[in-house]
Amino acid sequence: MSRGPFTFYEFFAGGGMARVGLGPRWSCLFANDFDPVKAATYRANFTDAADHLREGDVWRLGVADLPGQADVAWASSPCQDFSLAGARAGLAGGRSSAFYGFWRLMEALGAEGRGPRTIVIENVSGLLTSHGGADFAAVGEALASQGYRFGALEIDAAAFTPQSRPRVFIIATRDPIPAALVGDSPWRTRAVRAAAGRLPPHLAGRWIDWACPAPPARNADLAAILEDDAAVAWHPPDRTDRWLALMSPLHRARLEAARARGERTVGGVFRRMRIENGAKVQRAEVRLDGLAGCLRTPRGGSSRQVIVVVDQGQVRTRLLTPREAARLMGLPDAYVLPKSATAGLHVAGDGVAAPVVRWLAETILEPLLAAPAAIAAE
Repeated sequence: MSRGPFTFYEFFAGGGMARVGLGPRWSCLFANDFDPVKAATYRANFTDAADHLREGDVWRLGVADLPGQADVAWASSPCQDFSLAGARAGLAGGRSSAFYGFWRLMEALGAEGRGPRTIVIENVSGLLTSHGGADFAAVGEALASQGYRFGALEIDAAAFTPQSRPRVFIIATRDPIPAALVGDSPWRTRAVRAAAGRLPPHLAGRWIDWACPAPPARNADLAAILEDDAAVAWHPPDRTDRWLALMSPLHRARLEAARARGERTVGGVFRRMRIENGAKVQRAEVRLDGLAGCLRTPRGGSSRQVIVVVDQGQVRTRLLTPREAARLMGLPDAYVLPKSATAGLHVAGDGVAAPVVRWLAETILEPLLAAPAAIAAE
């Protein structure tokens, strides 16, 4: 395989979605994941995996496992402990303590003079507010201790694919930062500004306002990525009726309005626990705005997405397929998924949206990494 001009390590690699997003100009020196299904999916999609993929716990890795000096270390560490859907245990939580397993390797590389030029840490938006911002500050403290400056962007994949999937991306670098990469950005959300404002002065002084523009308008909605009606298994009418029965009057009214319009309407349905009259009530909630809700790993009753189609006065429902989930993550149809539907949904739902990675590479990472060579050539 030919090598691109940029190199990277991919920690918590899953099925290699960051690699897909970075594209052919990037060469992977090392990848790691502890999940056997994800590791198998990575191998199925990248023929050079045997050269650099290490399956296992990040805490069992040593600095000798990491070859050379990468331009970028990408880390999409386990997010369950930061998620609004979880217990918000933060960096002290079991899965997200994997961050420190990753970070001790960054420290060891730094001690050998091999620290990555740039580090990208991707996680759920809850990282910005977990423990009142203390976890975000802890990440900043770790980065600063190794000489990195850093900033964060909160990017919703909905700008790129028809899935609502906000995530925070912390981009840290030791390289000189070109003036063109600093400035305003639509991804500097209120939550990012608040997190930056809570930083202590010694970290605030290392903050970077990354100038990342919005992409061109997305031209595909949820209906565009669905498989043909005849190729999927639909729920029997009684199961669809059970979904409808779980809806509140507001959500039933949305479906009835779509039925009254008489045109084909596609939406997503999600199971949620709500408090009504002081009691927990399970509800099915529908969105008909052309977006799927945020994909999750298929654990528990609320995580598996349901597609609803209103057409010619009829309402039908079915489960989202793994291939549709992969499309919502911006993966090509050539991407090899596990044969099990549950495994395929797990790989897709636990990944990073590839088009977001590509946009960050195009607008920040590649110009940043190319800048020193361009300056030297002048």
